[in-house]
Amino acid sequence: VQLVESGGGLVQAGGSLRLSCAASGSIFSILAMGWYRQAPGKGRELVATISQGGSTGYADSVKGRFTISRDNAKNTLYLQMNNLKPEDTAMYYCAHGFTTATVRFGSGGQGTQVTVSS
Repeated sequence: VQLVESGGGLVQAGGSLRLSCAASGSIFSILAMGWYRQAPGKGRELVATISQGGSTGYADSVKGRFTISRDNAKNTLYLQMNNLKPEDTAMYYCAHGFTTATVRFGSGGQGTQVTVSS
C-alpha cells in the first residue's frame, strides 16, 4: 500500500491543523495505522495509532490535543491537531502495520511538515 500525507503548514501556537494520509489499494481497512513525527535533531516519536476497529492510542505529549481517525470508505487516515505548541513542529509521517504494536516508521510516504510559531 502506498501512502501520501498532506495538510501540513505553518500555524501559530494555539491553532489547529488536520493532516490527511491517502492510501492506495484495497487493504486499507485491514491495516492498523499511525502517525509518527520527527523534528530536526530529535528522535522519532509515535504520536498516535488506530486499530482496524477504531481503537486509538496517543503519546502523552499529544493526549487531549490530537485525535486520530480513519475513513475506510475513503481509504484515508486523519490527524486532527488542536492547541498546537511550538514543540509540535516536526515532519509528520503516516505508517501502517498489521497491529497497532507493529505500525512501522518508514512504511508511509514522504511526510508533511508542520511548523508552529510562538
